[in-house]
Amino acid sequence: METPDNNLPGNRPPAPLSLVDLVIRLALAALLMWLAAHAFAPFLVMMVWAVVLAVSLHPLNQKLAARLGGSNGRAATVLVLLMLVLLGVPTVLLGMAFIDHVIGFHDSLSEGRQVIPPPPKAVEDWPLVGQQIYAAWQSASTNFTRFAEHYHDQLLALSRDAVAKLGSTLTALLAFTAAFIVAGILLAYTTPSHSTARRIFSRVCGPEHGPQMLELSVATVRSVSSGVIGVAFIQALLLGIGFLLCGVPGAGLLAVVALILGIAQIPAILVVIPVLVWLWSQSDASTLASVVFSVYLVLAGLADNVLKPMLLGRGVAVPMPVILLGALGGMISAGLTGLFVGAVILALGYQVLKVWVRGGEPEPPSTPEHE
Repeated sequence: METPDNNLPGNRPPAPLSLVDLVIRLALAALLMWLAAHAFAPFLVMMVWAVVLAVSLHPLNQKLAARLGGSNGRAATVLVLLMLVLLGVPTVLLGMAFIDHVIGFHDSLSEGRQVIPPPPKAVEDWPLVGQQIYAAWQSASTNFTRFAEHYHDQLLALSRDAVAKLGSTLTALLAFTAAFIVAGILLAYTTPSHSTARRIFSRVCGPEHGPQMLELSVATVRSVSSGVIGVAFIQALLLGIGFLLCGVPGAGLLAVVALILGIAQIPAILVVIPVLVWLWSQSDASTLASVVFSVYLVLAGLADNVLKPMLLGRGVAVPMPVILLGALGGMISAGLTGLFVGAVILALGYQVLKVWVRGGEPEPPSTPEHE
């Protein structure tokens, strides 16, 4: 029986990879990853928002798909169109109104026209600070021409910078609208998207902990959506209804301010206090109506203290303070997108720390306190 000749080219074992070849391959792989990240960077924020929207809207999309014959694509189309009408259109209109105001302010400064209208007479009747505010406002209104001549260059530069930022504002609005469309595509292909994410988490965290980390990430995003943005939206809606019933000027704008403050975790009661001052300064308002509206606005302004513990951290195997700290830290460092990214990162870090402390052993089952 003939033995194979190892000296033949086809029978030689593969040569060991030299250090130079290994370094070159790693460098090329790193270069490829850097080029890919550089090309994907302009779409990163949009894709993060798309994933957040897709994860948050998935339960609603599943219920809608059940009513539409089980078609995820049809349900995603209907849901995205509905969200674009309810959220996208008002957001674009608000942004366009802001753009018009900034352009008008810039044109007024350029042409030397008066940009500060005289104060309403009712301002003088405000308690405590009404006369001081009225006097300062009246002075700025009557003497603004001389003020603008003295600080014309500074004001013109300030308005020019504001106009320059309109391009980035419009880009953000378009990216927000595009995120809804990409989220609809992800919702239409829920099964392959979930399978891909599961494989990625399993490769990074191992087949034992990967699926758990994926479910934790999904639950954290949904918790932040309902516990932060959901609570802020509910509170802004309640305050907006109260402002409209009270006849507050600019009720819609104040409701938007309350929404932004709620997302930023700043107490919305800061918006309610000036409204209460205005409400009690109205001479034609009855005492009973003022008391009723004041109680309603105060309760609505403090509603987040009741709703947030109920919704934030719900269904997540991580304590609520960890989710809240991650959301706040992420928002401070990375803006609104970091609200979700920070919460997910801190929740995953907390879970990894628990696994490391247990030495990889499964978590013991919790026993009721009364036993």
